[in-house]
Amino acid sequence: MTEISQAAVERIIKKAGADRVSADATETLAGLMEEYGALLAKEAKKMADHAGRKTLRGTDVRMAAEMFK
Repeated sequence: MTEISQAAVERIIKKAGADRVSADATETLAGLMEEYGALLAKEAKKMADHAGRKTLRGTDVRMAAEMFK
């Protein structure tokens, strides 16, 4: 069971151009999105800690995302 709603993931897939989406596809993408999100959050937390902040900012998340390009 994932934290991200299946309906939201299905909308994302359809916005990407798919006409039909299987339940397996939404579950798989939701799981991958959560794994990637958790990885980004951990790296972003390291950046906020390094900066001496307790608050995680959008810039921390963007910098973490740049690491995985």
